[in-house]
Formats: sequence, structure tokens, C-alpha cells
Amino acid sequence: MGALTAFDLDAYNDQARNGPCFICSMLDGVPGYEHRVVLDDGDHVAFLDRYPTLPGKVLVAPRAHVEDTIGGLTEDRYLELQRVVHRVATALAAVVPTERVYVLSLGSMQGNSHVHWHIAALPPGVPYERQQFHALMTEGAGVLAESPERDEHLAAALRTRLGGPDPQGT
Repeated sequence: MGALTAFDLDAYNDQARNGPCFICSMLDGVPGYEHRVVLDDGDHVAFLDRYPTLPGKVLVAPRAHVEDTIGGLTEDRYLELQRVVHRVATALAAVVPTERVYVLSLGSMQGNSHVHWHIAALPPGVPYERQQFHALMTEGAGVLAESPERDEHLAAALRTRLGGPDPQGT
């Protein structure tokens, strides 16, 4: 699954609760909020999680700042977003070894309020005790060690699978 490194959860929570919206900041090109985008269809964006606990963890969000998962989207917009989630999850499962794909919406009005879905591929062979929420939590073992080469390779493979342009030109 890859080497894990410590994660400063207190600093992360402070940023999530007191900093600007990380998705809007990324979309606006604010330094320090860069992510590897794998899909941008004009209405939705999908990008690699900067703090993954599983290889290839991707976030999917509407480009517009929406804070209510159900009430903030019409039924048509919600279903359109779910089609993107399904498409990205299918691509992820095709690109990384996957026993099961986890799809969940997290966030809170108190932090990380921009609606987004987490898509995470559970690798085959992970013991049951380390699956489900345990596989997604940063509090225990931390996050996957940073690897720009691995991340760019994965992002390029996902962009190819999703049929989109490669913004890095690789």
C-alpha cells in the first residue's frame, strides 16, 4: 500500500475551520492550494487528495461553492454530480489495484464546507481490521508518504482513462 508518514491533524483542522475554502482556493490558483486535477468538465472538478490514506484517493466536487449536499443542489445537479463520481470511481478502479471502492461525502458547515465526495480504492489484501473507516482515518498510521512522481503518474493515468487533457503536458 505504501509507506505512511505522520500527519498533523491539529494543523489540518485549524486550516479547514479557519482558512479559506480549499476547493475554491485551488480553483482560483491560490499558492499552497495546488492539487493534481484529473477531471474538469466546467461544472465539476476531480483531483488527487493531498493527504491520502489509500493509493489514488480522489475528491470530486462541483466547481460552484455549494455547502449543502442535498439542499444546495437541484435533483438534476445532484444526479449530474453523482454521474461524475461514478465515472471517476470507475476510472480509479481501472487504474489502481482495487478490492472495493469507497465513496462518501464528508465535510461540515464548520470546516471543509464545500460539498465534495471522497473516492478511495481499497487495495486487495488489506486486513479487515484496517478496512472501512480505519482505512480512511489519518489519526492512526498517518497518510501516504509524498511522492510527486507517483502522484503525477497516477494523475496522468486517470486523465487518460477519463479522456481528458493532461494539463501538465506529460
